[in-house]
Amino acid sequence: MERFKQILNRLLFPRLAVVLISVPVAAALLIYTFAFAGEDSPIAYPAYVFSAYAMVITCAWIIKNAKSSKSGLDSAIHNIPLAHRYLTDVSFKLHVSLYLSLGLNVLYAVIKFVYGVWYHSVWFGTLAVYYFFLAVMRFGLLRHANQNGFGKNIAAELKQYRMCGLVLMLMNVAFSGVVVLVVRKNEGFQYAGYLIYVMAMYAFYNVITAVINVIKYRKYNSPVMSAAKVINLAAALVSMLSLETAMLAQFDNGNNPETFRQIMTGSTGGCVCAIVLGIAIYMVIRSTKQLRKLKTES
Repeated sequence: MERFKQILNRLLFPRLAVVLISVPVAAALLIYTFAFAGEDSPIAYPAYVFSAYAMVITCAWIIKNAKSSKSGLDSAIHNIPLAHRYLTDVSFKLHVSLYLSLGLNVLYAVIKFVYGVWYHSVWFGTLAVYYFFLAVMRFGLLRHANQNGFGKNIAAELKQYRMCGLVLMLMNVAFSGVVVLVVRKNEGFQYAGYLIYVMAMYAFYNVITAVINVIKYRKYNSPVMSAAKVINLAAALVSMLSLETAMLAQFDNGNNPETFRQIMTGSTGGCVCAIVLGIAIYMVIRSTKQLRKLKTES
């Protein structure tokens, strides 16, 4: 038994040189298999097995050395003043996040607008307007944060929070109408080649991080912080709907009826609109109650 453990340990945790060599060898075998030999060739199965082994020992090595590497990487990062401030100063981190998201929103709005004009697409045009209003809300939050900071003037922050909720409600009404129009016209768009997989990972990452941040930033008792994260969530949900329309178009082999795409797009669009509307109503009601409470206490 002890001998078996030793052999297994050597197989799972070989020397670093073996790990470094196995990765390019596995890649070369897979490239040769798919590009030249074919998936049914005799070399295919050994290539699959060796590639799986290379992946296992690479992951095992990373996990084994992650702790010591992480501590060294953390200390190196914290030695950079801006990086240290970003990791330790929540206010600075949110300022950076707002600037970046504002820039991305403006860029998205411009790209969608150009696509909408070029392809005469209502869908692209609506997304351009949607991202433009998200950018306007982010600009308002950023302007308030630059003037007042976070968590210092709660009444003013609650007003900003409520305004974001009202704008989201109005945007959602318009967006719901466009979802209905897009379903009727069976409209969407496509990503070139394998770009759709990258966009899928990005969209799922956005949704997961947006949900986590909405919950996480509530503890700082800053309505502006919370509003910024809610806007991120709204943008992430819309990106999921955009991804779905692209995937339905990309992987349509002609066997699925047109009604299937319409049902899927309509269902997801309805869920997105309902979630955003629910969040917007909650923002308006909560901020109004809090403002009344502050008014009676003063």
